[in-house]
Amino acid sequence: QVHLVESGGGLAQPGGSLRLSCTASGDMLRINDMGWYRQAPGKQRELVASITKIGTTNYADSVKGRFTISRDNAENTVNLQMNSLKPDDSAVYYCAARYASSDTYDYWGQGTQVTVSS
Repeated sequence: QVHLVESGGGLAQPGGSLRLSCTASGDMLRINDMGWYRQAPGKQRELVASITKIGTTNYADSVKGRFTISRDNAENTVNLQMNSLKPDDSAVYYCAARYASSDTYDYWGQGTQVTVSS
């Protein structure tokens, strides 16, 4: 079992920045991918960014060049630095973890709200 806890959400102005953090605990040895998803009201949950254990990253086109995902395997943390925020980035952001053998993410955090508004 893996337990994920997000922090760092809140209110930001358009063009501003926020940094989300996710701390994982439990059996992390077989976890390969860590990711950030988001879900806005009335929309489907979407992958924002992901990172493998060796640091290979993947980003949604809508956040490329603005968001950066990073991971510390020793500390079992994954962060999402969000710059140049837009109102469309407003959503609940979820941290997720996936085993190497899984097609879908196996564990989810409780989510943290990000609101971008002037």
